[in-house]
Amino acid sequence: MKGIVFTEFLELVEEKFGLEVVDKIITQSNLPSKGAYTAVGTYAFSEMLSLLNHLSNHTNISIDDLLLVYAEHFFKVIVDSYPEIIKSYKDPLEMLASIENHIHLEVLKIYPDAELPTFTIIDKTEDSLNMIYKSSRSMHYFGLGLMNKTFDHFKASATITMEKIKENGTEVKFSIIKN
Repeated sequence: MKGIVFTEFLELVEEKFGLEVVDKIITQSNLPSKGAYTAVGTYAFSEMLSLLNHLSNHTNISIDDLLLVYAEHFFKVIVDSYPEIIKSYKDPLEMLASIENHIHLEVLKIYPDAELPTFTIIDKTEDSLNMIYKSSRSMHYFGLGLMNKTFDHFKASATITMEKIKENGTEVKFSIIKN
């Protein structure tokens, strides 16, 4: 997993819960990296899981809810760091439908060894989108949060439902209906 995911996560934790909590979850997690991340480095997903678990235990906030909040933070990072990608879209469904064939291609130009989930479009209309998320990691709530922020960014709204295809969350169907 790319280091930017870790550095931004720890920045969010510090912002929301304080530096002491950052130090606490890093110490409790007993990380091979010792919590010293660089944005372009690559780190084991198990480190993120450990950080999330310890933060969840400390805050009594579910990991799914933490991932939703983190996605909101991360979307802002994307908008601020790569505005040209976002500005090339006029509609949230259009943007979400192009994750695989445009956005991920741009990410891979910046982070060539990034391990990204795949999004397969099942069907798309002017007001709806159905797609399958597949990943070796169960981060579908992070994806849901990014989708929610996409609609917020375009000042639009939608009903987004998730249906786990695999119980562990590594394969999920997202059904999006624009309101």
